[in-house]
Amino acid sequence: MDRKEKKKAIILSSGGLDSTTVMAMAKHAGYDLYAMSFDYGQRHLYELEAAGKIARAYKVKTHLVVKTDLTVIGGSALTDAISVPKDRDMTDGEDEIPVTYVPARNTIFLSYALAWSEVLNAPDIFMGVNAVDYSGYPDCRPEYIHAFERMANLATRAGVEGSFKIKIHTPLIRMSKVEIIRKGLELGVDYGLTHSCYDPDTLGNACGRCDSCLLRKKGFAEAGVDDPTKYTRGLEGSRVIQGLEGS
Repeated sequence: MDRKEKKKAIILSSGGLDSTTVMAMAKHAGYDLYAMSFDYGQRHLYELEAAGKIARAYKVKTHLVVKTDLTVIGGSALTDAISVPKDRDMTDGEDEIPVTYVPARNTIFLSYALAWSEVLNAPDIFMGVNAVDYSGYPDCRPEYIHAFERMANLATRAGVEGSFKIKIHTPLIRMSKVEIIRKGLELGVDYGLTHSCYDPDTLGNACGRCDSCLLRKKGFAEAGVDDPTKYTRGLEGSRVIQGLEGS
């Protein structure tokens, strides 16, 4: 490898606050960025549209959008005809996994990233999972990430032949939302480009009441900075699957 060639990083980019902060951290660390996003049949495509804007803003080498239909499996408020919970007490019921959990989603996403890692010869995979201010998803825990990384190095040609060792980077996993926001602002992240709501209105405005919105609002409030999110006014978030043409 040419000594002047930058290291490659695959960034799992949802278009949300956390994954965008991770992208900024990887860029700051000197990586060339390869963004991977997913059109998996989620309730709306506003977040995916945001991922495209963020990829352009960070001048990623490639933004790969993978299409895979998780609605055929369902079982989640994000992929099925199930209402998104609103106004939950985020300090209570930490052991309860909410219906916004998409079964095996991070395993599926990381598997695609793993495949791309081998093709690109890019051992570094970054994702914005968090186990502090989060909804309690089982595939966001450190134990899961460590187990997947071990599996990745057993299940790939690169791992078996020893050409490189795959590393799953989760720099936000033990950070609070306010710490994440402060880190992103330090790195110049424009959070106005991001979209995190599970259940926006038909114009793409955030509902302000789902788990994701509540955690985001809490983080900005604790950071003492303005929240650039556009929230819906006097409207409930739509409960039907919505989409945008293109992404």
